[in-house]
Parts: sequence; structure tokens; C-alpha cells
Amino acid sequence: MTVNDVVATGGLSGEEDTLNSLVSEILGEAQKQGATAAEVSVTQDEGLAVTVRNEEIETVEFNQDRGFGIAVYVGKCKGSASTSDSSIAAISDTVRAALDIARHTQEDPASGLADAERMATLLPDLDLYHPMEMTTDQAVEIALECEKAGLGHDERIRNSDGVQVSSQQSCRVYGNSHGFIGSYLATRFGTSCVFIGEDDNGMQRDYWYTVARDFDVLDAPEAVGIEAARRTVARLSPRKVATGSYPVLFSPQMASGLISHLLGAISGGALYRKASFLLDSMGQTVMAKDLTVVEEPHLSGRLGSAAFDGEGVGTWSKAFVEQGVVENYVLSSYSARKLELETTGNAGGVHNVSLRGDARPFASLLEGMGDGLYVTELMGQGVNGVTGDYSRGASGFWVEGGEICYPVDEVTIAGNLKDMLKNLVAIGDDVDLRLNVATPSVLVGELMVAGE
Repeated sequence: MTVNDVVATGGLSGEEDTLNSLVSEILGEAQKQGATAAEVSVTQDEGLAVTVRNEEIETVEFNQDRGFGIAVYVGKCKGSASTSDSSIAAISDTVRAALDIARHTQEDPASGLADAERMATLLPDLDLYHPMEMTTDQAVEIALECEKAGLGHDERIRNSDGVQVSSQQSCRVYGNSHGFIGSYLATRFGTSCVFIGEDDNGMQRDYWYTVARDFDVLDAPEAVGIEAARRTVARLSPRKVATGSYPVLFSPQMASGLISHLLGAISGGALYRKASFLLDSMGQTVMAKDLTVVEEPHLSGRLGSAAFDGEGVGTWSKAFVEQGVVENYVLSSYSARKLELETTGNAGGVHNVSLRGDARPFASLLEGMGDGLYVTELMGQGVNGVTGDYSRGASGFWVEGGEICYPVDEVTIAGNLKDMLKNLVAIGDDVDLRLNVATPSVLVGELMVAGE
């Protein structure tokens, strides 16, 4: 394979019918071998990823993968097996292996397919598939444009830590013995880069990226490079801050993590295992009362959109939190049965979650916080999902009198997620739509900041 080879061609549309037929055949084989129910998921991916560093090609990777996940049920006993081989013999052996596991597994009353009446009946076109031809030379050219723009932005940008350009397309198929088979095609394109800056006080690094289903709506390579360089330069010569309790403003990218912790705490697996700081929170106030967390799975062209979940259940828009109050947990069929509730169509995760409320301009958030910390990066895994205790390494910028003054690093922010969520005093209007959990900047009224 040469660097001029075309690696993303007319697309996978020709494979969708083939995979649908294979899923139907596997389900038939499972029934033939004695399964009382079965489900099959298939993923086929192919794509290109090129990395450039300092004007030289560092890596060129082409992937082409196909995998079958087969789950069978014998009554309330479940067995699972997988294969990448779609031959008749391999499929038969994989089904047999799954059945052998099921017959040696203890019964689980919550086990089984999602209810037949929950299967998706409408499969709308969500505009997820935009195939295009891309050669490695074209990907390298994009990467070089991005890197050149970043390196030329400021003399303090001393090095590139790599620019990656990727083009991926996939076909997903899910089917089960209720007679449901659903499939969709999707593409994903992206450009990301990291730069290293240096001044008299040392070196710093930062990054930026663009990602979309449609290549034509990506940010220009030059814009991505310049933004990564700007962010890197802004971090140079960081200072220390005095330990104390301060307002903390989370950037949209960091705020997404806060809402993800909330979603994890109201997810079925954590709830039925009694491993959540929000046990028995249905109908309870868990956030500031002007905030709402919604899921919209059918948004056109978004990275998190899906017409059905990992069990074939049709997805729908809903609020997980409405005006601060928990309205829905995040449930699959299994976790719903464990909790004696109904699935929310979230087997496999959430789809296009957003935080809504009285949004303010970023400058207004700074003004409202007065003196405090603006967090743009978090480090470490200091989050306890059972107690809600939160302690993370952080870096960002110190704010005084509502103005960003200077960069800071090597600080720790600490609190408890229960208190933090209820003390979200304001949100911005700068939503980052690249994320599946899309949030704006979020201002927490007070956290402990450990500095010097």
C-alpha cells in the first residue's frame, strides 16, 4: 500500500444489505441450535489515520475490521461469544460456544431481550453518512496546513507534538429473535493537533481539534492549528494561587465531565448495585432549580445520534433532570428490570445530552465570579461515584475582578458532587457541540482550591 492509495472510497452502502442478511442467518442458526432467544450485533469499520510531526509523516494507518457479537438465551440463562469470521462454520461454532456458556450460567430473572413492543418501528434518516474519497496524500496535506499555521502563529511555539487527520466510516447492524433488524451507516472525520510552547519560565502544551460526520463542515486546518497554538501560548508562565475556597468556572469541555458524573450516578448499573451517590433520587432535586439535562437522540448529523439503542429499543427525546429534579434514570432493559422500572432506550449509553438553563455570555460569567479559578484542564481520577467525593488536579487561569489575569497550574480542586451540582450558579452560551454530552461553561459557586 502506497501513500497515494485511496483508502476511503464510495462507502459501505453495499455492505449494509450483506450484514443484514448475515444477522438474519445467525439468528436462524441460534434458533436451530436450541436457543430460546438470541441477539446479534455487527460492526464493520474502515478508515485512515495519518499523523504528521514537524513536516514529516510519522504514521499512516489503515483499518478494516468486522466483528460479530452473538448473545443467546436458554430461558433466563445467557451466553455470549464473538467472532470476526463470517463463514458458515465459524458462525455455527460461535453460536455453539455461546450456548455452551448459557447452559452453564445461573439463571437471572432480569435477563433476556428487551420487550418486543419496545423495538424501534421508525428508523429516520439522521444524516450520519457522508462518504468521500480521501488519499493519504490529501490527509497529509491537511495535516501539514494545520501544523504550519500553528507553528507560525507565535515565535514561542517551539515544537509540534503531532497533527492527526482521520477519516472513518462504519456500518452498524443489530438484530434479535423478535424479528427486529436495524442498521445504519455513519462517517466521522477529524483533525487534531498538539503544540509545545516555551518561554523563559519553561514549556507548556495544549491542543485543539475539529470533528464531524461531514468532512465539509470541519473547521479549516489553519483555524485548528492557530487555536491550538493560541491555547498553548496562553498557558506559558503559569503562577501559583493561594489555597482557599473560590468560585470555579469550568470550560465547556471540563463541564461535560461534571454532567457525565451526574449521568453515571443516575445510571441503572450504579443504582441497582447501590454504588451511586444519587441512590433513590427519582423525583428529588439534585441540581440548581433552573437547570435541565435533556437527551435528543434524533438530531440531524450529530455524533451521538441514534434511532435505536444497543438492544433495538427505539430512542426518544427526554429529560433526565427537569428544573433540577430527576425525571428519568439512564436505563437499559436489564437495569430497568433490576429496579422494577422501564427501559429508557439507553442500552449502550446516552445520545446527544445537553445542559440547558438561563445561558449567559462568557464575559458575564467572569464578572459574576469575581475572583476565582477558570479550569481548562483536569487531571487524575479522583472521583468517587459512591460518595460523590471529588478531587482533581487542575490547570487554567486565575480571574480577578471578573477579568482573566494569568495562567495557573499544579492546583487541586475538591468538593462533593452532590454539593457541586446544586451549587451550579450559572451557565454560559458557549456550548461545545463536538461532545456527546454537550455543555457550555459552568460556574460552581465555591470549591476548595489547593495551591501554595
